[in-house]
Amino acid sequence: MNSVKRFFGPLYPIVATAFLIILLFTFSRFALAFWQLSRVNDAQAWSHLFISGWRVDIASVCYLLILPALLSALISGDHWLGRIWQFVLRLWITAGLWLVVYMEVATVPFIIEYDLRPNRLFIEYLVYPKEVFSMLWSGYKLELFIGTVVSVATVVLGWRWSKSVVTGLSYPKWYWRPLIALLVVVVGVVGARSSLGHRPLNPAMVAFSSDPLMNDLVLNSSYSVIFAAKQMKSESNAFDYYPKMDKDTIIEEVKANMTVPAQDFVSAEEPTLAIHQATYQGKPKNIVILLLESHGARYVKSLGGEDLSPNIDQLIQKGWAFTRAYATGTRSVRGIEAVTTGFSPTPARSVVKLGKSQTHFFTIADLLKSRGYHTQFVYGGESHFDNMKSFFLGNGFSDMEDLPTFKDPEFVGSWGASDGDLYNHADELFTELEKQDKPFFSLVFSSSNHTPFEYPDNKIVPFNEPKNTVENAVEYADFALGEFFKKAKRSTYWDDTVFLVVADHDSRATGDLPVPIGHFKIPAIITGGGIEPRMDDRLISQLDLPPTVLSLAGISSTNPMIGHDLTQEVPAEKQRAMMQRDKNFGWLTADNKVVVLRPEMGITTYSYDPETDKLQSAEVDAETVKQAHAHAMWGSLAFNEDYYKAQASY
Repeated sequence: MNSVKRFFGPLYPIVATAFLIILLFTFSRFALAFWQLSRVNDAQAWSHLFISGWRVDIASVCYLLILPALLSALISGDHWLGRIWQFVLRLWITAGLWLVVYMEVATVPFIIEYDLRPNRLFIEYLVYPKEVFSMLWSGYKLELFIGTVVSVATVVLGWRWSKSVVTGLSYPKWYWRPLIALLVVVVGVVGARSSLGHRPLNPAMVAFSSDPLMNDLVLNSSYSVIFAAKQMKSESNAFDYYPKMDKDTIIEEVKANMTVPAQDFVSAEEPTLAIHQATYQGKPKNIVILLLESHGARYVKSLGGEDLSPNIDQLIQKGWAFTRAYATGTRSVRGIEAVTTGFSPTPARSVVKLGKSQTHFFTIADLLKSRGYHTQFVYGGESHFDNMKSFFLGNGFSDMEDLPTFKDPEFVGSWGASDGDLYNHADELFTELEKQDKPFFSLVFSSSNHTPFEYPDNKIVPFNEPKNTVENAVEYADFALGEFFKKAKRSTYWDDTVFLVVADHDSRATGDLPVPIGHFKIPAIITGGGIEPRMDDRLISQLDLPPTVLSLAGISSTNPMIGHDLTQEVPAEKQRAMMQRDKNFGWLTADNKVVVLRPEMGITTYSYDPETDKLQSAEVDAETVKQAHAHAMWGSLAFNEDYYKAQASY
């Protein structure tokens, strides 16, 4: 032991503490896994739990100890400053050990209650100490006693142990200390990030199962809670930014804009939860959503844009095409939010990235899974990007088909396999599922039309030079989509499938307008067996598309979506598009009235000229302003009040 102390010198307390904490995390994870043995075996999770778990543990230890390691390297020693630091270091080590042990002990009752590791709920309860202590005292006396005993024991033993690891150390010469400090920073940062890529470790990177608890067991509870606390900072609230409106008025206005009879609303606790009857009443069909990266209407000739998407133009001519479709946001996760959950945009980040919505949040995947559908996400890149994998696995998607599942892709760029490889893989998956006579829902997300605009050679005649321009990437993305539909129309699954082709957003939302409406316009086409060609010039939002494809597929359900079923008549006064640009919310009506809500600037109103893409200040009637205001508040209200929960039975 003395030789080890001499080798590590002032870093010995850090190394010893790191080793002990990793042992504690490993023991806890093993105990929890053994407790949940049947679920671990069902998920075939043993190797992943520990290999990825150690990755999380190492990152956690690096975050905890990088600062004391740096200070130990610089100022520790047998002098007055060194003795002060030695005392502070003992406090740090003891506190760290207490946090780790207490959180792992608290994990068991939390799993019993919520079937997850401690998360944001654990933090939210801290806001109400009186109520929480009363709850613990009433129903959790044994757990409270165990937690108290363990806490006291950890602090006492930790303090004693810390003394043994900070005494008898050797110290380097002063000229070695900067080099040691530099090494500490490099090792600590790399370990904390646990990645050489441009994104550090996050729960989505280690998620692997459709069972949320299995994904949580990979984490440790200290990491889980601290990550949740960090995420909560991003959960901006419309009530903090926009003029106030009372809860009842918000609910009343949102329900009034829905095309649902009053008698079909079924829950006072979840105000928009309603019965939705499908228009199609035959054998339920497959649903495929082809979500096109950054493919705005300005790249589609039929929608008034450049002639860069001839295959989309053909789909528009031969399918059910919406000529006035608008995205809800400017990021892919906002588009994913809209087309898979029907949830309206908010000033916060998309629900795909927020901690509270990682499980038990309504998605059409979860609904369809409950009806026996195989639910999958098909993506040419890494599915943990933007937290997609974690959100999907926690909310109804059972099959992640991302880059590691592709066999010998023809072209792999910065964002993964090309769109051609993506669609070939999707076609193979659909063909196999059709052979099994198993209904399926698939979200297929393209990526070639994304900076740095990489795509395989010899597929298109470039629109311009150099090769890697947005216009050429759009052309290639359109080419790959066209090749997919050539196969799909000859396939065995064509007649049994409803296809939705829709962009997630435009490639850019630039300009000095508070909400650049022209940059939110996107292509949206529904096609497949039995879908009659139709040019639909109603104003629609991405939010209207999930209810519509469910209706076309024959899926009646009870769900909380506020979007319109476009197979039904939608009065002009109820047609609207909602757009979120950072903290600015825009509301567009069928007659091109616009209401914009901005932080600190209240509500402004305009008229919109789609020919020039200009806003002109104009009066808008009070009822329209009230509707827009209510919908700007609705997403935050619904999220905070849990109005958008997945249903136990659909």
